[in-house]
Amino acid sequence: MFERARRLCISLGLAVAAATAGLAGAAQAQIPFLEAPAAVPKYAAIVVDAKSGEVLYAKRADSPRYPASITKIMTLYLTFDALSTGRLKPDETIVISPHAAAQAPTKLGLAPGETLSVNDAMQALAIKSANDVAVALAEKLGGSESRFAAMMSLRAQELGMVNTRFVNASGLPDSRQISTARDIAILSRAVMRDYPQYYRLFSQQQFTFRGVTMNNHNGLLGKMPGVDGLKTGYTNASGYNLAVSAVRDNRRLIAVVMGGPSTAARDLNAEDLLLTGFDVMNRRDRGERITVAQNLFEPEPTGPIMRPSAEQGDGEQDGLKIVLASATPPPAQVSNFTIVEPRTTALRGTQSADRDDKPERKAAGRWIVQVGAFKSKSLAKKQLTLIDQRFKKAFGKADSRVAEDDGTYKAQFKGFSEDNARDVCRSLKAKKMACMVISPG
Repeated sequence: MFERARRLCISLGLAVAAATAGLAGAAQAQIPFLEAPAAVPKYAAIVVDAKSGEVLYAKRADSPRYPASITKIMTLYLTFDALSTGRLKPDETIVISPHAAAQAPTKLGLAPGETLSVNDAMQALAIKSANDVAVALAEKLGGSESRFAAMMSLRAQELGMVNTRFVNASGLPDSRQISTARDIAILSRAVMRDYPQYYRLFSQQQFTFRGVTMNNHNGLLGKMPGVDGLKTGYTNASGYNLAVSAVRDNRRLIAVVMGGPSTAARDLNAEDLLLTGFDVMNRRDRGERITVAQNLFEPEPTGPIMRPSAEQGDGEQDGLKIVLASATPPPAQVSNFTIVEPRTTALRGTQSADRDDKPERKAAGRWIVQVGAFKSKSLAKKQLTLIDQRFKKAFGKADSRVAEDDGTYKAQFKGFSEDNARDVCRSLKAKKMACMVISPG
């Protein structure tokens, strides 16, 4: 109760301070965000239980948004992957290319030909959010930034980030680079799950490089007890973004806020979501049936939702094209790396998630359908079994296998024609499940 009262005072204080300074426009921009986040057009948010993957709160969580520098979580994820498999060493040297040096701030400002270690580069990304270093790492791992971006998009699909596309390693403005609050939550969980030994980088509050000390952009570090990551992001088009995680009472939550009107409003909202999430989990432990939305005194989601569209039409202020649909979003499934269990809740209308309404595999072939990538063979096998049980018509005649690649175990079904493989994947993605088509090689 004290915490909530304190936060109300802070919210009112922000509005009063803005009005007193004569900044009526700024006050009007902040007040709706603090009191009714859904009123801000760019706003999207999600709160996830990091252990179970349960979505505790979602607001426009599947609407397209520009990730900005939150992109660097994926750049670091692939760097951690290279370190864990021995393809990269912490003390290995990275050279700044002319392309890397030409990136817009925020950056370290290194000249072409200058070098830094992989260890320093990771800190520069996690703490300073250095765009020049992000590009240099991309070139080191992918040969070029564009090729590395393709690797990022591929890994995103493998993790279940079905609405994400990367075209650069930094998050600098590009209308083709989009993600969603849900997908960022998936990525955040993946970092914690797969590379806990490197996750601590996101909790580091300062980074000193060549005698210059730089502070972490995440203002909740050291301010809100339990917060230990992850990453901020900002461009004019995206607004103020934040992926943040906190631990209390041996329970971890992840909150993603996108499209905030200011750093202060974004951080305040993220803190509110986390505090409310922990409160809801504690009340559930005592037997109460409560949701985060109810605890925030918000109505349950209804009305039109936004979907990405390639068609021309009216868009949001950030230029993303949208179409309106009258359906309610499907029940949240955070990621394929929490093994998919059969569900009985309806997705749209009377269609059930348990119905075996996938296209039947008609023609044999050499094309492969991949349904997940895991860090252990047993998890990959379990995924194959569950997918086969749930989608018998699509996968019943296919040969299942686990393919190992640098310590990653990929759950795959082999024996499709190209057309049928793509049909099956489209159907699985419509259920918010990870799926990727692989050509014969």
